[in-house]
Amino acid sequence: MQQKTKLFLQALKYSIPHLGKCMQKQHLNHYNFADHYYNRIKLKKYHLTKCLQNKPKISELARNIPSRSFSCKDLQPVKQENEKPLPENMDAFEKVRTKLETQPQEEYEIINVEVKHGGFVYYQEGCCLVRSKDEEADNDNYEVLFNLEELKLDQPFIDCIRVAPDEKYVAAKIRTEDSEASTCVIIKLSDQPVMEASFPNVSSFEWVKDEEDEDVLFYTFQRNLRCHDVYRATFGDNKRNERFYTEKDPSYFVFLYLTKDSRFLTINIMNKTTSEVWLIDGLSPWDPPVLIQKRIHGVLYYVEHRDDELYILTNVGEPTEFKLMRTAADTPAIMNWDLFFTMKRNTKVIDLDMFKDHCVLFLKHSNLLYVNVIGLADDSVRSLKDGKLVPMTVFHKTDSEDLQKKPLLIHVYGAYGMDLKMNFRPERRVLVDDGWILAYCHVRGGGELGLQWHADGRLTKKLNGLADLEACIKTLHGQGFSQPSLTTLTAFSAGGVLAGALCNSNPELLRAVTLEAPFLDVLNTMMDTTLPLTLEELEEWGNPSSDEKHKNYIKRYCPYQNIKPQHYPSVHITAYENDERVPLKGIVSYTEKLKEAISEHAKDTGEGYQAPNIILDIQPGGNHVIEDSHKKITAQIKFLYEELGLDSTSVFEDLKKYLKF
Repeated sequence: MQQKTKLFLQALKYSIPHLGKCMQKQHLNHYNFADHYYNRIKLKKYHLTKCLQNKPKISELARNIPSRSFSCKDLQPVKQENEKPLPENMDAFEKVRTKLETQPQEEYEIINVEVKHGGFVYYQEGCCLVRSKDEEADNDNYEVLFNLEELKLDQPFIDCIRVAPDEKYVAAKIRTEDSEASTCVIIKLSDQPVMEASFPNVSSFEWVKDEEDEDVLFYTFQRNLRCHDVYRATFGDNKRNERFYTEKDPSYFVFLYLTKDSRFLTINIMNKTTSEVWLIDGLSPWDPPVLIQKRIHGVLYYVEHRDDELYILTNVGEPTEFKLMRTAADTPAIMNWDLFFTMKRNTKVIDLDMFKDHCVLFLKHSNLLYVNVIGLADDSVRSLKDGKLVPMTVFHKTDSEDLQKKPLLIHVYGAYGMDLKMNFRPERRVLVDDGWILAYCHVRGGGELGLQWHADGRLTKKLNGLADLEACIKTLHGQGFSQPSLTTLTAFSAGGVLAGALCNSNPELLRAVTLEAPFLDVLNTMMDTTLPLTLEELEEWGNPSSDEKHKNYIKRYCPYQNIKPQHYPSVHITAYENDERVPLKGIVSYTEKLKEAISEHAKDTGEGYQAPNIILDIQPGGNHVIEDSHKKITAQIKFLYEELGLDSTSVFEDLKKYLKF
C-alpha cells in the first residue's frame, strides 16, 4: 500500500474515536463539521483508493444478499434413499462438487432473502415473515412474526429484511411481482409480535441505535422511480418520523448503506458517473452527518469501515497494490453462475484448433461444457492491433456433435456499467439439455472489464457495443457455433437498444429475437423530461434536447429511428402495461412501425416472400421485468421453437421439473 493511503487511514483511525466527543462539545452544521475534519485528516488530498475491476455494485452495497434457500411445499425435494454420508476428511470443495454431481435435477430450490441476527434467522416461509433459532433454520420449527396477507396484496413477497440492533423490532420491505411499489412494515418483537407501523414506497432502509438505546430506522422514500428523500423514525412510546435530507438535483438518487461492522450509516447520493457520501455516526444518529467528499463530476466512490478505519473505493486517485484472481480470458463474469462458482478449481486453459487465435476458458461439470471465448470486435475494417477483444461465455453439452447445426441463443445487455446477468435460470438449463448453445456477449457499455469498459460504450460511443455484438456473433459462426438460420437473440430493458439496432443493421445474422420490456425509442424518450428516469439517464445516453451532437448520434443507432423496409428476423416482445421505466407507448410505436416496414418490403419482394412474425405480448401490471413469470417463459420458448421449426415437446416436459404450471 502506498504511503499516502497509509497516512489517510492512520489519520482516520485517530480521528474517528473522537468523533462523538467532538460533536458533543460544539454544534457544527454539515459543512463546517466536514471542513473541521478535513484540516485534521487532509481528506481532500489523501482520500482516494483506486480499484477499477473489483468495484462493488449498488445491489451489493444495499446488502440484499439472498443466502438461504428453502423449498415451497409444492416443490419439496425428495429425500434420496440409501444416501451415503460424505467422508469427514473430504475437503470443503470436494464435498460441494460431490453434492452437485449427485443432486437430482428436480431439486433446485427457491432462493429467498434471509438475515441472521443474534441467535435467530429471519426469512419468508410461505406468506409469512418468520424467524427460527439459528441451529433450527433448516427445520419447520419457526415463529410467525407477520402474515403478508394482511396487506391485501396479490402474491406478496419479502424483498429485504433488517433487524434492529437489540432485536426489539424487525423491518421488512414487501412488494409484488407485478409492481415496483413496496411497503415497509415494522414488527415489534414480543411474545405476541405486532405490526407497529408501515411506510409506503420505501427503497432502502437500515437500523441504528442512539445514545439512549433507542432503535432508529433510517429509510429513503421513492416517488415516481425517483429516490431523493431520507427519513428517520422511532417507535414505541417515543414515536417520531421526520425527513432530514432531500436531494435537490433530479439527476441523482439516494440510497442508504450500513457499513459491515454497523459502525456507520452512509447516505450515498449518486448518478451514473458521480457520487457523494455522508456519514452518520451509528452511536450518535441524531447528530448532523459528515461529508466525506463533495461530488465532483466523473468521480465515483464508496465507503466501508473496519477497526476505526475508513476504506474508500473509487475510480480516480493514486492506486494501491491489490491482487485479483483472473481467468484466462480476463473476464470474472464467468464466475457469476451461482451453481458453478465452487467449480473454479476445475478451471483450466486448453488449446483447441477450433479456437485458434482466441483465448478459451474451459469448465467441465457433469455433462455440460462451459467455454469462454474472446472474439475480436472491429469497429470498422481495421488491422488486428486496432481491434478490441470482447469476452464471450458459451455453454453447451459436452456430448454435442456438429455444433454448427445446433440452435444458438445469444444474450446481450451492454449498458450502465452492469454485468450481463448469467444467474441460474431453469429455462436456460432446459435449453442446454435440449441441445442449445447459450452465448453471453459481454460487450462494451457493460461492467465486466471495469469502468473504462462502460465508458467505451456509453454516450457517443454506444455504437461500440453494437460493433462488439456483431463481431461476437460472426466469431461464433466462424468458429463453428451454429449458423444464422438457427441463431436467436434475447435481451431485456436497455439491452433492447443493441438488440433492436442489430436487427436494423445486420438482420441476416439472426432468425428470431425475444425482447422483454425493451428500450427501443431512445431519442423520443430522452427528449421527454417529464418521464421519471430521463434526467437520471442523461449520463448514459446523452441529452438530445440541448446537445445537437448527442441528438445526431442517437439517431444513428436508435432502433425506432432506423427501421426501414427490409427483411427482419421474427420478433417476440413482452411488455408491461404500467411499466414506468420503459413506457408502453414507445414499444407499441416501435412494433407498429416495424410491421409497416415489413409490409412495404413484402410488397416490393413479390409473391412467395415469407414475412417474419412480429408479436407484441402486453402483460398487466406495473413491474419492469418479471423473471419468474411462467407465462412469459413458456411463451418465449414456444416462439423460439416454432420459429426454428423445432419440436418443443420434450423441453416443456423438462420445464415441469422446475416450474409449477
